[in-house]
Amino acid sequence: MKKDILSRFIASNVTDPKYLRDIILNFIIAGRDTTAATLSWFLYRLCKHPHIQETIAQEVREATKLKDNMSFGDFAASMTEEAIGKMQYLHAALSETLRLHPAVPMDPKICFSDDTLPDGFDVKKGDMVAYVPYAMGRMKFIWGDDAEVFRPERWLNNDGVFQNESPFKFTAFQAGPRICLGKEFAYSQMKIFSAVLLRFFRFKLVDQTKVVNYRTMINLHIKDGLHLHAFHRIG
Repeated sequence: MKKDILSRFIASNVTDPKYLRDIILNFIIAGRDTTAATLSWFLYRLCKHPHIQETIAQEVREATKLKDNMSFGDFAASMTEEAIGKMQYLHAALSETLRLHPAVPMDPKICFSDDTLPDGFDVKKGDMVAYVPYAMGRMKFIWGDDAEVFRPERWLNNDGVFQNESPFKFTAFQAGPRICLGKEFAYSQMKIFSAVLLRFFRFKLVDQTKVVNYRTMINLHIKDGLHLHAFHRIG
């Protein structure tokens, strides 16, 4: 039996073409586009903050303790859970990226029944209620006066260990019963991808003066794409 998602649904006797189309599209948007968009914004931020890029590259070297002459493929295949777990600053930098550039910038919900929100506001069945992670990540009363500053250190304690924030404050993965099922997988995927790239390459923007902006879509994509130079790291 094939191991792709579509084949698994068909094998379980799910044959409604509309349902299959919707579920596969949902997996693609949630599991691919979100990660790709986040990594693009992550590389953009590293180009704007070269010292952070070098800090992460050094952390990757120390966490993996692998030989300098290892090939690209061998290094990628040798990434262990233990090594990934040691990359606390990388985890913080990815979280900081998601705070300022959440993969889903606005998230609307439909009320299934009449209800009263915690602040006393009444909603009716069928009402749409939306929250905006993009704006929330920049609110000073939530994140402090430096809310618009890219600062991974805000996620680390005095020992340099990553500290989770409440998902009701850091809403990039939603919260409560609707929290993203793929959160931990997404972090692992992004950390592996980032570690491999930063172990072998140093990145710079093609045009340092160009203003990078977002494109309004379901996901927070970079308008016109991200144009980078990649330079091989030596040693």
